[in-house]
Amino acid sequence: MIRVSDIPESQIEFSAIRASGPGGQNVNKVSSAIHLRFDVMSSTLPAAVKSKILAMRDARISSDGVIVIKAQKFRSQEKNRLESLARLDEMLRESQHVEAPRMKTRPSRSSVRKRLDSKKRQGSLKKARGKVHDY
Repeated sequence: MIRVSDIPESQIEFSAIRASGPGGQNVNKVSSAIHLRFDVMSSTLPAAVKSKILAMRDARISSDGVIVIKAQKFRSQEKNRLESLARLDEMLRESQHVEAPRMKTRPSRSSVRKRLDSKKRQGSLKKARGKVHDY
């Protein structure tokens, strides 16, 4: 499994930006939010992982194959940097997850019999609700 720690630091680009939302006057002067940019196509990831990441339906992946993650949860730039790396790591983990193949199963004979019996019982109850005819 490939992790963020396996990717060279030079392939991940960080830029500090001003965070949106509440924060008083401090929010207007301090660039505490982080934009992480990771170009999947020019990275050293294996081709299989690249294709799986690009096939993911995620709004953070641009049409050029660049992952853009904006982290602004914390007031500290370093904490936001670590959070953006954690989110990238989560994306890598999701892209490498392999679903177990579905095993075909059949209902047991008794479960089929019980289901059909209950259907017959319900049908006879409904039939008994019919109008009474006077001949």
